[in-house]
Amino acid sequence: MARVCVFTGKKTRAGGSKVYRGRAKYLGGVGRKITGRSKRQFKVNIQRVRAVVDGRVQRIKVSAKAIRMGLVVKPPKRNYKPEAQEAASE
Repeated sequence: MARVCVFTGKKTRAGGSKVYRGRAKYLGGVGRKITGRSKRQFKVNIQRVRAVVDGRVQRIKVSAKAIRMGLVVKPPKRNYKPEAQEAASE
């Protein structure tokens, strides 16, 4: 299940690209002609993020759009200091 968003279900889609030659009609030519077609893939902008899922922090794959939409709940920042540093600072 690579490149699939957990929230939106977006995944890689198939498409095609076209190659043209010629000059456009509005520029005085006879028109653009298709000289080649090939298959290609449209890949989703998938990011691996740490998020809170069911109360636990997990790494999940989500699309950039899901992050912008606010579907991802990020874990809180930790204020962790080792005990040795705490004793030295007091």
